[in-house]
Amino acid sequence: MASTANSNIVEFHNVRKLYGELEVLKGVSFSVPKGSVVALIGRSGSGKSTALRCVNGLEAIQGGELHVCGRRLHEPNVDLRALRKDVGIVFQSYNLFPHKTVEENITLSPRLTKRLSKAHAREIAERVLAEVGLSDKAKSYPEQLSGGQQQRVAIARSLAMEPELMLFDEVTSALDPELTGEVLKTIESLAKAGMTMILVTHEMSFAKRVANQIIFMHQGVIWETGDGTMFDAPRTPELRNFVSNGL
Repeated sequence: MASTANSNIVEFHNVRKLYGELEVLKGVSFSVPKGSVVALIGRSGSGKSTALRCVNGLEAIQGGELHVCGRRLHEPNVDLRALRKDVGIVFQSYNLFPHKTVEENITLSPRLTKRLSKAHAREIAERVLAEVGLSDKAKSYPEQLSGGQQQRVAIARSLAMEPELMLFDEVTSALDPELTGEVLKTIESLAKAGMTMILVTHEMSFAKRVANQIIFMHQGVIWETGDGTMFDAPRTPELRNFVSNGL
């Protein structure tokens, strides 16, 4: 597992991202220290999800420097396959294989990419399912689970790769309030255990409670940043409006 020379797992330095002539990230700079939780918030189209996808190498950047887990993602020869062993990502959609059990969904990547034995992979599956509170669901199929349980399986699947960094992209936006609560509780327990995380979320109270740093993005730039107290006294009308609308 790679690690950075300093305590930062992620470092954005004046990162630019373009889709054709449309500049989505306009010189974004921030860092994520090891063991911290950073929440990216902002309206749709602000650039927050794009920034998250750049961390995993799902989007290539067109300017600046991006360091993730000791790798230089701004260089053309970066090994994305190796990067993704260190960086787990969970999306809004669960993307579980419907014809495989929960245990099979979780053990697939460790067996294929890490060449782990079936027994070792099963031990890891048992551990990560316990972490997300689903020890009794190993033999279940996705269709037998609620949406919140499926999302927690998706989190367990990423944890099974023993990543250095976890990314969460609006993982509760498709869930009703009760199921949202169980998924957020799982993420919060990971934070307390010291997992380094970047969250794109619209759950403001959760971000305020869990994140060490909150980054409000607006029109492709970092507009405001701080801890949870920034919601109580926004410095700009843009953040004030965002918070007051409950977005």
